[in-house]
Amino acid sequence: MKNRLLTALALAAFTTAVYPASAKPNILIIFTDDQGYADLACYGNTKNKTPRLDQLAKEGTRFTSFYTQTVCGPSRSALLTGRQPIRSGGWGMPAEEITLAELIRKADYQTACIGKWDVSNRKPIIPRMPNAQGFDYFYGALGANDAGVVHLHENNEPAGSTRDMGGLIKLYTDKSIDYLKNKRDPYKPFVLYLAHTMMHTIINASPKFRGKSKGGLYGDVVEEFDFETGRLLDTLDELQLIDKTLVIYTSDNGPWNQDKYTKRKKGHPAGSIFWGEAGPLRNGKGSPYEAGYRLPCIVRWPGRVRAGRVSDAEFATIDFLPTFASWCGFTVPKDRHIDGIDQTELLLGKRETGREFFYFNKAGVRRGKWKYLRANAFFHGYAVEDDRPKVEELYDLDADLGERNNLAGKHPKILAELRSLTSELEAKK
Repeated sequence: MKNRLLTALALAAFTTAVYPASAKPNILIIFTDDQGYADLACYGNTKNKTPRLDQLAKEGTRFTSFYTQTVCGPSRSALLTGRQPIRSGGWGMPAEEITLAELIRKADYQTACIGKWDVSNRKPIIPRMPNAQGFDYFYGALGANDAGVVHLHENNEPAGSTRDMGGLIKLYTDKSIDYLKNKRDPYKPFVLYLAHTMMHTIINASPKFRGKSKGGLYGDVVEEFDFETGRLLDTLDELQLIDKTLVIYTSDNGPWNQDKYTKRKKGHPAGSIFWGEAGPLRNGKGSPYEAGYRLPCIVRWPGRVRAGRVSDAEFATIDFLPTFASWCGFTVPKDRHIDGIDQTELLLGKRETGREFFYFNKAGVRRGKWKYLRANAFFHGYAVEDDRPKVEELYDLDADLGERNNLAGKHPKILAELRSLTSELEAKK
């Protein structure tokens, strides 16, 4: 495997791709839950050992201004539709929304969803479950594991339940490997959307990893996830799919890191911490600050996506659908507003700038280095408002990544422009 990857990395330095530019890539999306911006060693963590994801970052591009959404169901509907959750419905995503899976099947792709669905109100509503939303195969849970139990489905049928939270990472990885080896048609390209339950509370690791990391129980889960992801990547190598497969790793939202959760163990062992690390970012899951939205993201496609690159350009899950349309040969819907943009040139290293703006769920916008928040910026119930005064906020993220110095009073023209842009974007349908 090592020699093969080294060869792929060497070829990535040349403009001639190892995989023809006209060929359609396989797509593997690895989506974790509630993972912090700074959980991985390649994003600055000094306690958790994540050699496989660190290696993936060396083989591809690591993004440092990547945005998802601030809570889980809305994050998934945004990824699937290329639309902000105020339009795509979040947990209540209606059957009428058009998903990337539905669109890519028209380009002769086969599609699979394994893991956490979470856009059918956590109920078995058939028209809103994966099979009806474009996925040929589904195995996983319709919701989260907050009560320490996961109810599983295979396609539209119940497939038992489990309270073994420490076995979920391996379970979903095994199902993904089985799909790649035994269920897909090897003569057609595929999309595999693997949405893990971990690191969503209630977290746990298997006996092989529990108590082994320097990061406590949460660190154990991170290290097990890294190991199991390595198994999945090894399967791509075994099946000679590395050069043909676009791999994207990211997460749905930031960590549950507010102090109020120290008083709510929610079934965890006494003294355990069940949230990740946000690094220099402010607040966490549910908030409109950077730690709620900004997540790690690594993209690998040998010979196409530049290896060893770190990019601070703005990029988001809502961009997946229009970018895949460009690469895979399907058409973006014209009958509704799509918030995502085609990021092909960014991913291929032909452009170093990202999105002109990023919309913060009715809370405000980011344009370039400037970030604006309304006085009544949206905080989900998960979040604590951090003693925030109810005033408009303006931050220079280049100089103040931790969002501590409100510059609203010093730049009234920029404030007015971004206030207007927020209202304009909110009004789009």
